[in-house]
This record gives sequence, structure tokens and C-alpha cells, in this order.
Amino acid sequence: MLFDIIKAVLLGIVEGVTEFLPVSSTGHLLLVERFFGLDESGFWKSFAVLIQLGAILAILVIYFSRLWHIALGMFSDPAARRFVIGVLVAFLPAAVIGGALGGMIKAHLFNPWVVCFSLIVGGAVLLWVDQVDHKPRHHDATAFPLPMYLIIGLAQCTAMVPGVSRSGATIVSAMLLGADKRAAAEFSFFLAIPTMVGAFVYDFYKNRAEMSTDHLLIIAIGFVVSFISAALVVRTFLDYVTRNGFAFFAWWRVTVGVLGLIALALGL
Repeated sequence: MLFDIIKAVLLGIVEGVTEFLPVSSTGHLLLVERFFGLDESGFWKSFAVLIQLGAILAILVIYFSRLWHIALGMFSDPAARRFVIGVLVAFLPAAVIGGALGGMIKAHLFNPWVVCFSLIVGGAVLLWVDQVDHKPRHHDATAFPLPMYLIIGLAQCTAMVPGVSRSGATIVSAMLLGADKRAAAEFSFFLAIPTMVGAFVYDFYKNRAEMSTDHLLIIAIGFVVSFISAALVVRTFLDYVTRNGFAFFAWWRVTVGVLGLIALALGL
């Protein structure tokens, strides 16, 4: 039981720290599980999805005032209603493709080799995007054009490949479509809410038979650690990328991917 608690804390930290950074939380969790020899049973495979709700709660708490204002104005304020529709439009591709292909993707692509290659390729893309002179036209994540929301949602689907990064895919696509760095990052936060809640509900329902009282305790610990870690990251991430861009995260991805490939080649 003690070892399970330690694993829950470790994975909760990894999830919370990496979920909203463009480095791929799923990829990092898979590598941590592989190289630290953590149990790969059905429960622990679901654990990473289940504790994402802790990270989502961090977004809800930090942006509570703004989200509450949107919720209250959804039926009377055209701008608020349009943003809610935009989020749903962006969420729809992931819901459809994830529901249709999720099992196949997990069966064939959830392995450390795919993660490492995806981290390296994604890092190169992030470096390139960070150097492009975008001349941003959109500075408010709640006021993108509706077609832009749809394209970002389609781009998010690439993150079903572990190592790609959901936040990275949404940020890169938003910036290429004219959003500034802060607005792109903020929309990745907002889009994460329905995407990750949907993944949580689906995985919890699918694996409910494997849950026990002990499992619920472990999930609760991971949830709390994920919440605290994510809250700390989100509060600093926007200011950091506004000033410094994404180069640090790009090189982090490349470094982790290369070290992972070396370790795999050595049979570790």
C-alpha cells in the first residue's frame, strides 16, 4: 500500500506539472512508468487518465470568475454564447475520433518508442513555430472565429498519439492561425476542460469493475497532488511564455526523447 501511495504521488506530480505544458503529460507518464518499473496493470493505465480531473479542477479554480461570468451570460450575452459554441465545436473532433479509434490507438501506439519519437518531432515543430514572425491578429481566447475553433479541435486530435501533447497541438495550431502566445495557451486550458472530463468519464465507466476502495484512495491522492502541481504551473506558465516563448519546452522535449531512445536502445 505504501508503495502504491508513493507511485500515486510521483505520477500525480508528473501529471500536474506536464498537463498544461506543451511537453505531453501522457508521454511523460508512459516513460516514468516504463523506466521506473511501475505496474502496468489495467488500473495504473487508467490512473493517469483519472487523475487528470485534478489538473482540470486547477483550471476551474484559477479561472472561476471568468468561467462563471461566461456561464451566467451564456443565454443572454452573444459573445459568451459564441465562445461556449466555439469550445464545443473544438471539442467535437476529439470526442468523435477518440470514441471511434481510442481503443486501437491505445493498443498500437502507447509504447515508449512512439513517445520518444513524438517528443523529438514535436520539439522540432515547437522550435520552428516559436521562431516564426506570426503578426498575431487574435488576442482574446474567447473571441476566435468559429472556423478557427474547429481547426484547433482537429489539430488537438493529433495528441491522441502519445508524446504529441494536447496543449502543444492546440497552442501551435492557434498561433499558426493568428493567435498570440498568451491567447493560444489560454484556449488550450479552456479546451482541456471538456476534453479531459470526457476522457475521465469514459475511462472511469469502462474500468469501473476494476475499482476498489483501495483504488479510490490511491486515485484521491493522485488527484490532490495533480491539482496542486497543475495550479502552480498554470499560474506561472502564461507569464513565462509571453516573455520567453516555447524554446525551453521544445528543448526539454528533444532532450527527454533522445535520452529515452538511448535508454531503450540499451535495453533499459
